[in-house]
Amino acid sequence: MRTVLINCGPIVHVDSNEPITGHDMLNDKWIFPKGKAIVINDLLIESIRDSQEVLDDYQSHDSNQVTVVDVGGNAIIPGLIDSHTHMVWGGDRSREVRWKQQGKTYLDIANMGGGIVSTVNSTKSLTEKELFIIAKKRMLESLRNGTTHIETKSGYGLDTDNEIKLLNVAKQLSEDNETPSIDSTWLGAHAIPSKHTLESYTEEIISKQLPLVAETQLARSADVFCEPGWFGIDESEEILKAAKSYGMNLRMHIDEFSDGNGGELAAKLKVDTADHSHYTSEDNRVKMTNSGVSTGFLPGTPYSMGSDWPDFNSMIKNKHLWTIATDFNPNNQILSMPFVASCIVQRCGVDPLAALVASTINPSFTTPHQTGMRHGVISPGAVANLNILNSKHWESWCLTPGHSPISANVLNGKYINYDY
Repeated sequence: MRTVLINCGPIVHVDSNEPITGHDMLNDKWIFPKGKAIVINDLLIESIRDSQEVLDDYQSHDSNQVTVVDVGGNAIIPGLIDSHTHMVWGGDRSREVRWKQQGKTYLDIANMGGGIVSTVNSTKSLTEKELFIIAKKRMLESLRNGTTHIETKSGYGLDTDNEIKLLNVAKQLSEDNETPSIDSTWLGAHAIPSKHTLESYTEEIISKQLPLVAETQLARSADVFCEPGWFGIDESEEILKAAKSYGMNLRMHIDEFSDGNGGELAAKLKVDTADHSHYTSEDNRVKMTNSGVSTGFLPGTPYSMGSDWPDFNSMIKNKHLWTIATDFNPNNQILSMPFVASCIVQRCGVDPLAALVASTINPSFTTPHQTGMRHGVISPGAVANLNILNSKHWESWCLTPGHSPISANVLNGKYINYDY
């Protein structure tokens, strides 16, 4: 079954065989002018050609074999890749906003019974079916805002059985063709449960959790919350090396609240991506770049916490590899990639094309599609994941923070229209 999109406005294709960095992130060569058509054959993009030429080819075809969609000159961008989320959890931590306003730190709130451990207790009380229903609603909202592929982590179980439960839910979601595809990550090293010390929980992770995760193949990657007060450099390295010994890819949370030297460890271990990285030193950013480590910025987190912004434009100036993602979690309930892009474009002066590169082609290398096919680009042979905007101007993708800029998606080759 073919779907043909005709009368396309400008198409931001970002068709590159490698991540895009530096001022190349701002290059108009990544944009096709209006007048093209996109031919989709099942899962993949088949061709991108002149619109009238394609229309002449397909207008006489049986409508049961070809669906022709007139885009009306609206702009098209790739499907967005949300490369850092926590989709599967239960509970409600809304009360914590007042604690933060009273000056309580993240660690203070954790010690008061809030934070990650609060969510863990709520999540443990829910069944896999209940968690699936909750998470699917979130993923459909992400799709409505243009996200076609999601990395999601466990981390709200904090024991072997419950971490496996969360990964099982993620697997079930990955098999649901109504929602964005999933790249699953184990994050048992998210916090230290109250019944454990750092040392005893690290031992449980290495001796019990990771072997079972590897055996069940429920997660492609392993992640650690490497931050002073949580998992230190030594424990993080020990856990990540154990995960690597099982053939897992590596990711990290680093330097969210201060420069804990997580960037140096990320570079040493050559992890795929080191996320948050808010306070990472420039010296360590250079080491990360030289080791091929991507920096995963999460603008929703400083937005939700009322903190300052990283210097995104310095990443362009210094030719570092970087991405953005929502970091959807109980303390930062943002499901919209266009919203977090609005934060860096409208508050931090980042070019909207650079923000789009950081949301599509660049995270496609750290967060691959489960088929192994290219995604995050609009190119023949790539997965047909794309968004039709409500505007004829591609820049609009990140300029409507209060509502979705998307009028329709193509998700894994399936056309979904929201223009009621």
